Amino acid sequence: MTSRLTRRTVTAGLGASLAMPWIARSGALSGQPIVIGIPAAQTSAAGVADHLDFVQGTTLAVEEINAAGGVLGRELKIFTVDIDVLSPESSKQAIAACIDAKVDAVSFAFTLVPVPAMDASVKYKCPWIHGSAQRAGSEAVKNNPAKYSHVFQTPPSEVDYGWTYPIWLEHEEKRGVWKPKNRKVHIVQEQVAYCQTISKAAQEAFKKRGDFEVERITDIQFPVQDWAPVIREMKEVGAAAIMIDHWVAAEYAAFCKQFVADPVPDSLVYLQYGPSQPEFLQLAGTSANGFVWSTTMGLYADERGREFARKYKQRFPGIMGFAYPSISYDQTYYLKRAWEAVGDPRKFKEVCDWIRVNPQRGVSGYMNMNNAYQESFHFPNNGGDTLQVSDIDKGVSQLYFQVQDVEHKLIFPSEVAESKLQKAPWWS
Repeated sequence: MTSRLTRRTVTAGLGASLAMPWIARSGALSGQPIVIGIPAAQTSAAGVADHLDFVQGTTLAVEEINAAGGVLGRELKIFTVDIDVLSPESSKQAIAACIDAKVDAVSFAFTLVPVPAMDASVKYKCPWIHGSAQRAGSEAVKNNPAKYSHVFQTPPSEVDYGWTYPIWLEHEEKRGVWKPKNRKVHIVQEQVAYCQTISKAAQEAFKKRGDFEVERITDIQFPVQDWAPVIREMKEVGAAAIMIDHWVAAEYAAFCKQFVADPVPDSLVYLQYGPSQPEFLQLAGTSANGFVWSTTMGLYADERGREFARKYKQRFPGIMGFAYPSISYDQTYYLKRAWEAVGDPRKFKEVCDWIRVNPQRGVSGYMNMNNAYQESFHFPNNGGDTLQVSDIDKGVSQLYFQVQDVEHKLIFPSEVAESKLQKAPWWS
C-alpha cells in the first residue's frame, strides 16, 4: 500500500470519529497553514485507543488555538497517517509520509520501536515531540545528541514504572490503608521489550530497597486468551502485592472479570498503565473496582486539570482517557510557544533549540527538556537515575489511580491526590 493511499484511508477513518474539524478554515486566518504530523494507529494490533485519545487531545488544542487567532496569524492543521506501533517498517513509513507532506512538526503518542522511526526523521529534522515513555529512545538521544537533537520525550520513561512501584507499596503501608499479608511480590510480565524493561527495573528496585521480595515472575504472551492459568499461579504464590506488567486494555478487562470471580484474597493488584484507555472501564465495568494502575504522565486532578477535563468531555463525550488526551494537548501548546518565540515554524533548528531550554507547564505537569535525554524529569524521586526531582513543580509526576465506583480516582502522590486507596472487594 502506498503512503498516499494510507494517508487518505486513515484520515477518513479519523474523520469518522472526529468530524475532521481541522479541515474547516477560519476566515480570520491567512497564509500557509502550519501543519502538525500525527502518526496515529488505526489498524495496528495495539495502540489504537491511545492514538485516538492523542488525536482528540491535539484536536481540542488546535481548535482553541485557531479560534484565538492561530499561530503567528496562521491556521494550525493536523495531518494524520496510519502506523503499526509494533512494526519498525511501518513506523519508518509513517514518518516518511509526514516528511512527504512537509509537516512543520511531528507530535504523536508512541511507537514500541522508537529508534527506527527516529532514524527516518534525522535528515528532515523538524521538531519531533512524542509520548513514547521509552528509555531506548531517550538513551539514543543521549548517546548521539547531534543526530537526534530534534527529538523530545514529554513523559518520563518506562523504567520509572519499575523504580516507583516499591515506593508506592511502602507509601500505602505507612499510610495505614494497606496491611500486607506477607512481604512477597508476584510479577506477571509480557514479552515485549517495553514490559521487560519495566519488570527488570522493578526487580532491581525491590532488591535495592529490601522491604519486599519478588517471590515469582510469570511470563505471558500477547494476546492472552485465558487468564485462568495465571490466576491459579497467583493463588499458589499468594503474594501480598501483584504486578501485572502488560499493556492491552481489553485484556486487562478480561483479567479483572476472571480475577474477581476467583481472587487471591487480600492481595493488592496493580495493572501497569493499560487501564488508562477508555475501553478498559467500558469492558470491565464493576469488575474493575479495587484495581490500581499508573502512568508516568497524565492529567493532574488540580484546578487546571479539572478545567481541561470539562472541555475535553464536552468536545468528546464519554469515558476520557487519563494519559494521551492531556499529553497531546500539552505538546501542541509547547509547539505553539516555540513557534511564536522563533517567529518561523520552518526554522526547525531554532524551534528545537528553544524547546530544549524553555520548560512548559501543562495540564500534565512540568516538561523540561534541558537534559541529555531530552526527557521530562520524574516525580517523585525514586533514586533510579539523574532524571528525578523531589519537587513536583519541577517535573512530571507519575500518577497512581484506583478504580472506585467505576471511576478512576487519583490516589498517589499526595501532592495531587483526590482520594485514598480503598479496600478492594476481595480484601477481608
